[in-house]
Amino acid sequence: METDASELDDVSTHAVGPAGALPLTAEMLLKEPSGNLFGLSQNAGMGWESSRLLDPEFLILSTHGGLRAEDGRPIALGFHTGHWEVGLLVAEAARELKALHATPFAGACTDPCDGRTQGTTGMMDSLPFRNDAAIVLRRLIRSLPTGKGVLGIATCDKGLPAMMMALASAGPLPAVLVPGGVTLLPENGEDAGKVQTIGARFAQQQITLEYAAEVGCRTCASPGGGCQFLGTAATAQVVGEALGLSLPHTALAPSGQPVWLDAAKRSARAMMRLHAMKLGVRDVLTDGAVRNAMVLHAAFGGSTNLLLHLPAIAFSAGLKRPTRIDWEEVNREVPRLVDALPNGPRGFATVQVFLAGGVPEVMLALRTAGLLDTSVKTVSGGTLDASLDWWRDSERRHTLRRRLKELDGIDAGEVIMEPERACARGLTPTICFPVGNLAPEGSVIKSTAIDPSLIGEDNVFRHRGPARVFTTEAAAIAAIKAGSIGHGDVIVLICGGPKGAGMQEIYQVTSALKQLPHCKHVAVLTDARFSGVSTGACIGHISPEALAGGPIGKVLEGDLIEILIDRERLTGSVHLVGDAKGEFGAEEGTRELAGRTPRADLKPHPAVPDDTRLWAALVAASGGVWGGCVYDTEKIVAALDHQIRN
Repeated sequence: METDASELDDVSTHAVGPAGALPLTAEMLLKEPSGNLFGLSQNAGMGWESSRLLDPEFLILSTHGGLRAEDGRPIALGFHTGHWEVGLLVAEAARELKALHATPFAGACTDPCDGRTQGTTGMMDSLPFRNDAAIVLRRLIRSLPTGKGVLGIATCDKGLPAMMMALASAGPLPAVLVPGGVTLLPENGEDAGKVQTIGARFAQQQITLEYAAEVGCRTCASPGGGCQFLGTAATAQVVGEALGLSLPHTALAPSGQPVWLDAAKRSARAMMRLHAMKLGVRDVLTDGAVRNAMVLHAAFGGSTNLLLHLPAIAFSAGLKRPTRIDWEEVNREVPRLVDALPNGPRGFATVQVFLAGGVPEVMLALRTAGLLDTSVKTVSGGTLDASLDWWRDSERRHTLRRRLKELDGIDAGEVIMEPERACARGLTPTICFPVGNLAPEGSVIKSTAIDPSLIGEDNVFRHRGPARVFTTEAAAIAAIKAGSIGHGDVIVLICGGPKGAGMQEIYQVTSALKQLPHCKHVAVLTDARFSGVSTGACIGHISPEALAGGPIGKVLEGDLIEILIDRERLTGSVHLVGDAKGEFGAEEGTRELAGRTPRADLKPHPAVPDDTRLWAALVAASGGVWGGCVYDTEKIVAALDHQIRN
């Protein structure tokens, strides 16, 4: 109950206070709000020089988590490496702002880790957290009414989309995004995607306990940054730069290294330049910028989670939200040019993509092909066209591409390709949106992630198999680990959508199927979603979800399901075509489903939080999954008013 230390008795009730005086004028005292005046008192109280209290104020927001000692050793851990080092970026930007005679403020809203919550009830808070964090970040921006601009620093799956949503809503304020970068590959070991399958592989006696322990320890080879694959975190960094919110060639930089720190310094200068030019985020985020981001998503072969996040960013900016039809059109038009994990064919790491030229290198090829709107403005203060002209001739470009060859023996042209070379290497567009009697409102599959040996000569994946139905992820992963899922089965995992489990990620299931050789012939259908590193014949986002009356909630054990994915035309279908009595085709399957009642065991996960249930109800009224899982205040208020009147 007590600490034995006499110095604790030395307690004071008064202090001298800061030296100097507030730089007040009579006009300020007569006209300024009391909050502005008291703000100066607090700034002085925190130690800011009284002579500089009227310097323009800029806000630095981050998703920083954990607490590091000065030598970098942990005092308290963060949720993930992605936000562990971003405090260094905050400090670098703040020092630069102070040197430029500005007053930096710093605030943070940390974020969870989707890798840490895979297969746990924590995943039920993952997607809903994005909206919560965006609200907090927006409130922090508005809570500094004297602020002249905002710098957002974020890295990973939910914190980075939330940060972009917050910045997008800043309107007349200049706003610059600093991507938090990526972690390095271990010299000997596995990347952070593959290592998440050690449990399933050990259960099937593919690896030893000792091997699992060793690779698990080494996989995060450096202490900061997002994962080494082009998952949601890396894709969101690419999209942020493609939107023009980040300076050229800042996405996917190696965390903790000089080139990464330099991005924060330059971004601080860019924010002040935008302020001087009177350019706000609304001048950068336009319909053309959103379209460019969709084009880059396709060219990189990005995570399907950005189908949820980019519409939310557009909505936050007051722009048109891209629809499923828009995504289909872009993916049919835009070639994939990047060979990155997990898509392949060779699968380079994100830091190698950065050294090969990253976003601007891909944009050069897309500009030549006429697929970009290069007239849009970026946070550089100029047009995208001007940024790409700089990149094409920059020393940075040529130096880093040479560095990739020196370090890893990799030709940059093997990582980021011209369209003709990409086509010759077999790089096909990534995202396909199957429909059918089991997904009447659509679904999504990363078609490039299907095992190539399962693709026909006509570039079509065909699968027919019996349904193995599960209402929880835990039951599905238990069956996989036990070896009870067989060749040709179709796992139907339902009750994982917004109403059932907060639209949880089920990477634990998809990764296990990829790493177990006997399971490559197993397909997955779900109303949940996938991690950006998921691979295989896995169809998610099935709409309507089971608990919203979707036909996926009427599938019975042993039903015959047919899946067809045309990777060339980017068309697909998922149909019920038979039951325990025999086959009857897709048309009869539609009639059969219409006559069935939903399964009796449909119910939300017992651990789904009330906060998530509320989120699900609000997003359902706001356009649902294909609308970006946003909160559309006008629609929500109208629905409530209608309910009250009736």
